[in-house]
Amino acid sequence: MERTVPSRGSDEIALYLRTYYSLLRSTREVQIKTLIEAHTRINSALHVAADDPQPDMAAFIYVILRLPPCIAQARLVVMGQSEQVFIEHGYEDVESWQPVFSPGRRRRNFFDGDETIAVYIASRSDIDDLIPSLTAYQIERRKLYHIFRDSPAVKLLSDNIDNPLSDPLLSELSTLTGISFDDLDRLRRIWQDTMASNLLVIAREKQSLSVRLLAGSLADYRRATRRWWLNVVKSTPEISFEKHPIYFVSSNTHSMANLLSGFALEMEPELVRYIESQETTELQTEYVDILERNVPSSRENFLYYTLKKYESLYPETRLARIAKEQQLGIHRIPSRHVFDVEVQVMELRKLRTQCLDPRLHVSHIQALENSNALIINIDFPLGMAAYLVLSEIARNIAEIRGVYIMGKAATLNGRIGDVMIPNVVHDEQSLNTFLFTNCFSADDVAPQLAYGTVMDNQKSMSALGTFLQNESYMDVFYREGYTVIEMEVGPYLSSIYEMIRPQRYPINELVDLHNAPFPIGILHYASDTPFSKGKNLGTQNLSYFGMDPTYATMSAIMRQILLNEIDRILKIEQGNN
Repeated sequence: MERTVPSRGSDEIALYLRTYYSLLRSTREVQIKTLIEAHTRINSALHVAADDPQPDMAAFIYVILRLPPCIAQARLVVMGQSEQVFIEHGYEDVESWQPVFSPGRRRRNFFDGDETIAVYIASRSDIDDLIPSLTAYQIERRKLYHIFRDSPAVKLLSDNIDNPLSDPLLSELSTLTGISFDDLDRLRRIWQDTMASNLLVIAREKQSLSVRLLAGSLADYRRATRRWWLNVVKSTPEISFEKHPIYFVSSNTHSMANLLSGFALEMEPELVRYIESQETTELQTEYVDILERNVPSSRENFLYYTLKKYESLYPETRLARIAKEQQLGIHRIPSRHVFDVEVQVMELRKLRTQCLDPRLHVSHIQALENSNALIINIDFPLGMAAYLVLSEIARNIAEIRGVYIMGKAATLNGRIGDVMIPNVVHDEQSLNTFLFTNCFSADDVAPQLAYGTVMDNQKSMSALGTFLQNESYMDVFYREGYTVIEMEVGPYLSSIYEMIRPQRYPINELVDLHNAPFPIGILHYASDTPFSKGKNLGTQNLSYFGMDPTYATMSAIMRQILLNEIDRILKIEQGNN
C-alpha cells in the first residue's frame, strides 16, 4: 500500500533539534542564550512574536504555566532521570530540596533555595518540551526587563507591592508599558497578589539561565522506567500482576476514580452547602440550572468539579475519599524517586453497582464479581515516556485485554471542547503512519457530550513537542488531512506494535494494526486551536466546562471495559454450563 508521507516542512525545526541535542552532550552547563537564534528561526506557532521587540505575552504566559514559579530566581536547571543519576553527578539528596510545581506540567522539580532547579525527566520528549520552554521564557523575560527597568511602572509596582493590582492600576500599567490590558489581566489571574513583586523582580534583574543534562541514553530512561514500575509492585504486595489480565488506560488521576467510587455523589449534601456558602453565585446558579434542566450540563460532572474545590479547603475529605476508593479495590500509587506518573490499579471484582456513576449502569454487571482482571490507569505521560511506560507494563503482566488512551489535543478543524476519534496516526518520533481500528465511534461519546461535537474517522499526528511546530509545519499535515495534534498516541502505538510482533517497531513505514488481538481505543478532546492566534493552553482554561469532554470520553472508555469484561465472563459461564 502506498502512502503520502507528510514532511515536517521546516528545516529550521530539524536544525533547532540538532543544535540543542549537540550542546546537551556537554558535561558542563549550557547557557540558554546560545539557543535563542535557533529558537526564533523556527517561527513557532506558540511563539509567533519571538523575534519582535514587543513581548509575546501569549508565549510568556504559556511557559510560566509550565515552569515552577522559582524559575524567576534560578540560574541553572539540571535534568536527570532518577535520584540515583543526580547522586552520581554530585547532586546529593535533591529530594530534600524544596518541591516545586507548575500548573501546566506534571514534573517532579526540586529547588535548592538558591539558584538550581533539579528536574526529573522521563524521556527525550521532556527535553523537547523543557528546552524550548526555557528558551521562550528567557527571550520574553529579557523583553520585559528592558521595558520595565527604566519605566515609571517600577514606581507604580513598588507603591503597590503589598496590594493586589486593581483594574485602574492595571490600566495605568498598560499605558506605561505598552502591554495590552487583556494580556496583563491574564497575567494577574495567574500571579494574583504576587504580580507586582514578580514584575519588580523582572525589572531589577537581568536573568541568564543555563541548563545541564546529566544522562541521556535510552538505557538511562529504561532504568528509570523500571524503577517506576518496581515502586508500583512494591506498593501493592497483595497483587501479583503477572497473574492478572490488564485493561490499560492512559488518562488522568481523577475521572475514572470519580466514576467508579461514587464518593462525590454521596457527598452531594455537603457539596451543596459549600456551594451555597460561596460569595459568588456562579456555581449556585449552575447547580440550580442543572436540577431544573435549564442547561445540558451533567449533575455528576458538576459534583466532581465541586469536590476538587472542596477538598482544597478540607484536606480530611481527601483522606475519606481515598479510604472509600481502597474499599472498592482502587489503589493509588504515587511516583517515587523518578519521573512523575501516578498509577491507579483497580480490581474489577471489588466494584459495587450502587457506587457507579449512572452512565456506567450496564446489564449483568454483577458478573464482575467473578473477574480477575485489573485496570491500570496512568496519569498520561509526555511523548516517548508513553512508549517506555506501556512497554514496561506489558513485560510484567499476564495479558493485555485493551489499550485505551484519553487526552487533550490541538485541533485544526474544531473548537475547544470537541472530541476527536482518529483511526490513522502519523508519529513524528518513528516517522511511521499507523492504521488501526479505533474501538470507539462518535455514537459512543456523543450522548454524554453536552456542549461539543464528536468527530470520528480523523487523522492524528503525534508531534515532537508543543513549541516544535510552526504554521508551515502544521499546514503540511493539514493538507494531508491530519487535523489532530498531540504527543502520546504514536509512541503508544509503537509499544502496541511490539506487543503483537516479534521485533522492534519499524522506522518510516506504513504500519497496519487492524488485526491487533485486543481493542485499541483513542479519544482526544480539544484544548487548543493553534490556527487561532493566542488560543492555546496558556491563554485558555477549560475550567468547569472542561469536565464535559473529560467525563464524556472517560464514560465511553469505562463502558467499553465493563461490557467487554462482562461479555467474556458470561461466555465462560455459558461454556461451563
